Amino acid sequence: MTAELTRGQNHPLSQVRLEVRVSAGKPIVAGATLSDEQGKVRGVEWVAHPGSPTLPGLEVSKQAAASHRLAFDLEALPESVHRVSVLLALPAGAGGPVRFGAVAAPFVAVTGLDGSEVASYTLTGLDAESAVVALELYRRQGAWKVRAVGQGYAGGLAELLTDQGLPEARQLAGSINEAVATGLARSVAAPPPRASDADRSRQAAASGPGPDQPYAGPQGASGDVSPQQTRPGVPQPSSPYDASGAAAAQGGHSGGLGLPDPSAVTQPAAPAAGGPVDYSHPHRQSAAPPPPPPVAPPTPPGRPAQPVAGDATGWSMEERLYNQVWGMFEDLARTMAAYRSAVDFADSRMEQELDKALSDPRSRIGGQGDAAREAAQAKHAQLVDQARAALDRDLAQLTAEAEVVEPALPPAYARWDSPVWQAYRVPMEVPMALRLGDLHLPESEGLSIPMLVRLPLERGLWIDSGRSSLEDSLADPDALRRLAMDAAVAHAARLLAAHPAGDFTVHVIDAAGAAAASLAPLVQSGVLAGPPAVGAAGVADVLSRLTQRVDLVQMAVRGGAADALPPDLDTAQQLLIVHDFPHGFDDRAVTQLRYLADEGPSVGVHLMMVADREEAAAYGPLLDPLWRSLLRLTPVPDDHLADPWVGHAWTYEPSLVPPGSQVLQQVLAQVAAARRSWNR
Repeated sequence: MTAELTRGQNHPLSQVRLEVRVSAGKPIVAGATLSDEQGKVRGVEWVAHPGSPTLPGLEVSKQAAASHRLAFDLEALPESVHRVSVLLALPAGAGGPVRFGAVAAPFVAVTGLDGSEVASYTLTGLDAESAVVALELYRRQGAWKVRAVGQGYAGGLAELLTDQGLPEARQLAGSINEAVATGLARSVAAPPPRASDADRSRQAAASGPGPDQPYAGPQGASGDVSPQQTRPGVPQPSSPYDASGAAAAQGGHSGGLGLPDPSAVTQPAAPAAGGPVDYSHPHRQSAAPPPPPPVAPPTPPGRPAQPVAGDATGWSMEERLYNQVWGMFEDLARTMAAYRSAVDFADSRMEQELDKALSDPRSRIGGQGDAAREAAQAKHAQLVDQARAALDRDLAQLTAEAEVVEPALPPAYARWDSPVWQAYRVPMEVPMALRLGDLHLPESEGLSIPMLVRLPLERGLWIDSGRSSLEDSLADPDALRRLAMDAAVAHAARLLAAHPAGDFTVHVIDAAGAAAASLAPLVQSGVLAGPPAVGAAGVADVLSRLTQRVDLVQMAVRGGAADALPPDLDTAQQLLIVHDFPHGFDDRAVTQLRYLADEGPSVGVHLMMVADREEAAAYGPLLDPLWRSLLRLTPVPDDHLADPWVGHAWTYEPSLVPPGSQVLQQVLAQVAAARRSWNR
């Protein structure tokens, strides 16, 4: 999952080869400075900018552009460097905006080389500043972290570099501006877009205003823009992996780290005012040569393109399907936000018209008042019907896409009733993500979007065995507990099936021994690290071993001595399933459990709790941090998941094995056989 930072927040970095991607509404300059332990830049040779874009372990863009991709190899930086600051500035004397308050808020994201986001930050609140320190990558106790800074300077680059202790700040700022002006003078205008690109864009019908895009994409009627959104006037390449081809076409070349120069990627023009609105997420569009007319004629205007599985950006089909699924989620979120906003507007307008018409006492009685009510209600019904028609149109398109995408999903993304499990083989590599269930909204009962979470897990899971907030939930507490444990076993089996042999280990704590029936598939197949722990002694033993493992791995990582770990240490990812908490737990065990939830994910130890929150309330505020650190899931449909972008309450449906199906036993048998072969 991506950490969405606010000003001053930091986030650990688990990899040293990174990219910092920048998106802005207008061409801006991107650079970086290296500083020592006191935060001081020692000289101009510690500044990477368009005139000198490459330093050891660092490469920036060569000219101003609306989007940038800065490359970092933190291990290649000099030992004396303790901080790397990412700088953004508006070009001086280019005839464009002179302050950040006049442009869309820049968006920066720290990503892996595969494009997976680690952390992101939107630089809001800027006004008269023309230069800003966006992010800092800094060392802390031998590990690297990223901090959202957002410190702006009205005096531009000269003031910024002076603040970082560079004596030659004004001279260097002048040379940077000169290099940027030279690069802009040499830039070549982008060619006009091809008709085939427009045909391939997933557009809704051209009637009426489109839904807003709360999660990602163009700003809608509500004006809400999330940190991951593409704002108006912020053009995006059709694919982040097409940058190298675009750079080659325009004479760009790769730098010292072998990455394309994003500054050479020309940006497409913004759509003309009054034209049809493209509702699709920019990262899901792809530009490809048009097919031969006799085989696949162009889609007639006004008719949506036929959905295709994998129609998104990515290196592999798995990545393209992952991006497509999340694009569908975003499409559904924004089209539903537009519908609800339109209905709210219709309700508000009807109330205002009725208040205005009936404010005069003379019009409250008689035909004039009745006519005003009927006219207001008729307008209300017309607006609601128009909004519903637009929603039905978008839902039909998303449903058609879901029907194509679902059969193409690999086992890690597929439902348990998918035929793909019949051809399951233990993988050689860990997939990008894992399916934990499905999500839908009340107005789209027939359309469900797979809920995918990235691997490795960044937070534990809490399977709530308590009552659901939906009225049709099971009333029998014992049946709910059994169903919650069945869901936990299904999630654990999927995690085992998604990892190569020997790369994932599962431990179980069942202090009272009440989950024997649900645990039977795991126990009988032999995929557990050992028998389920029972009693207080078993709980203490498992928790002590796992906390000791976390301590050892953390010390080895921080000390740079990974080869000094004990030879018998299990290096696989660890999952601890805790059933019927807090039975069998004392205060020490609860503290160890909280420690595993907080520190375990960073070193490959994950937690899955199966418990009723109300029953565990006896521990009071001691457990609040534990519950907050875990992702709550339910064994029955429940509308407890909410997105932070538009506030939708999503109904979650767990991914359970169909009754009577043997798919779980078959998959676990293959996992167990692969582990036996691997251990020989």
